[in-house]
Amino acid sequence: MARKKRPEDGPAENLSVHDLIDGPTEVISAADLAAVRAASSEHDVSLEATHDLSAYATTDLSAHAAPAARARVELPRMPAPGALYRRALRDAVPVIGRSRRPDAPPQVELAVAGVTVDRAHLADYDRVCGFRLSDRLPATYPHVMGFPLSLRLMTTPEFPIALTGVVHVGNRITVHRPIEAGETLDFVTHAENLRPHERGRQVDVVLVGSVGGEEVWRGVSTYLGKERTPGGGERRERGERPAPPAPTARWRVEPRVGTDYARVSGDHNPIHTSRLGARLLGFPRPIAHGMWSKARCLAALESRLPEAYTVDVAFKLPVPLPGTVAFSATPAWDFALHDARTGRPHLVGTVR
Repeated sequence: MARKKRPEDGPAENLSVHDLIDGPTEVISAADLAAVRAASSEHDVSLEATHDLSAYATTDLSAHAAPAARARVELPRMPAPGALYRRALRDAVPVIGRSRRPDAPPQVELAVAGVTVDRAHLADYDRVCGFRLSDRLPATYPHVMGFPLSLRLMTTPEFPIALTGVVHVGNRITVHRPIEAGETLDFVTHAENLRPHERGRQVDVVLVGSVGGEEVWRGVSTYLGKERTPGGGERRERGERPAPPAPTARWRVEPRVGTDYARVSGDHNPIHTSRLGARLLGFPRPIAHGMWSKARCLAALESRLPEAYTVDVAFKLPVPLPGTVAFSATPAWDFALHDARTGRPHLVGTVR
C-alpha cells in the first residue's frame, strides 16, 4: 500500500480525546446559513423529505466492491472539527464552493496514531448518552474518538457527496473485544461503495480502530447525498406502517440533548443545536443526533451486551427536540425507537 507523509508533519503525537474536540464552532450567521440554504435548493433536506429513511440504508453494509489500492496519509493529530465545518459551509456557497462532485470515492485513507482516552471526557459522554460510568468504552465511543478524521475525509475535494445537507441513514459497529480506557488506539478511515439511489447517491465511510496492530473496533456509516434528478426522486408508496412494538421505556428528550451531544462528540451541525439553523435547513426545530439515539438505545441494553458483537441501525425519522420517544427491545436482540405519541419510527436496530 502506498504511503504519503509530509515531512513537516513530524511524528504522530500521543493525543487524548479532549484534544479531538475543539469546542463549538464559530458563530455561523443567519446570512451564511441562508446562502447555504439557497445554494442547496436542489437538495431536499426538509423533515418531510427525510420521511422513512429506512429504505435509504443498505441492508448489508459488508457487501462492498473490492477496493482499489489506496494511498495512506498519516496525520500528526486529529483535525479540528470546527475548521472542517467552516470548510463545508464555504463549499456550499456559490462561486466559492464546488458545484460538481467526483463519481468515485477518494482513493486515499487517512490515519492518526496514538489516540488516548480522556477519562473526564468519557465520563461526560457516558452521562449524556445514559451509559454507566466505567473505564470500558461504550461501543459508540470510538466513533466519537475518530469522527474528526472521518469528517476530514468528507470535506476533501475528492469526496463525492457534499457535507452540507448530507443525511446519515445507517450505522454498523463491530466490537471485536472490549476496549479499556487505558488503551491507546490508532484510527484509519476511508470511503467506499458509492452507489446511486433513487433520491441521490449513497456512500459508506469506514472507520477502523486498532490497538497494537490488532483491529478491535470497526464502524461503517452510510450517508445519503440527496440530489434532484430528471424524472427521479418520487416517493414510493409504502402502505400502512405496522403498529410499533410495546415500549419497554419512555424517554423525554430535552432540547439540551442537541448541545450536550455536540459538546461530547464534536458534531456541531447547527441543525442539532440551533432553532434558527434548523429552520434554515428545513426543520421546524432542532433534531437529535442519530448517533446519540443509537448510543441511548445501547445504554438501555448495556447490562446484557456480550463482549464481542455487531450492532446495526437504520435511522428513520429524526427525533425533534424536545420530544418523547418510546424504546422497545426483544429477546432476539432487535430494538427500536418510536415517537411515543404517534408511533412513527425513529430508529430500528439489531445486535448480533
